[in-house]
Amino acid sequence: MSISTDQVEKIAALANLNLSEDEKSKFTVQLNTILEYVEKLNELDTEGVSPLSHPLDLKNVFRKDEVQPSLPVEKALENAPARSKNYFKVPRVIRK
Repeated sequence: MSISTDQVEKIAALANLNLSEDEKSKFTVQLNTILEYVEKLNELDTEGVSPLSHPLDLKNVFRKDEVQPSLPVEKALENAPARSKNYFKVPRVIRK
C-alpha cells in the first residue's frame, strides 16, 4: 500500500492545511515510509497472542466515592480576588 501526492493533497484539504509543493512531496515520502513499516509489522506471527488493551496488568486504583465534609465557604473564598456573597465574582464573558 502506498500513498500518492493527490491523496496527501486531499488529506491536507480535509485538515484545512495549505501545503507547498515541497511539503506535499516530503509528506508523501514520509507517509509511505510509515506505511512500509506498518506492513512489516503485519508480517509478524501473532498466532496465540491474545489482544491487549494495555501492556501492563493494571487494576482500578481509584478510591471509593465517599461523602466527605467540604471546605468551608470562608476558607474557599479567602484568597478570591473578588466575591459576591458566598460566590466567586468573575468578569462577564457572555454578552446579551
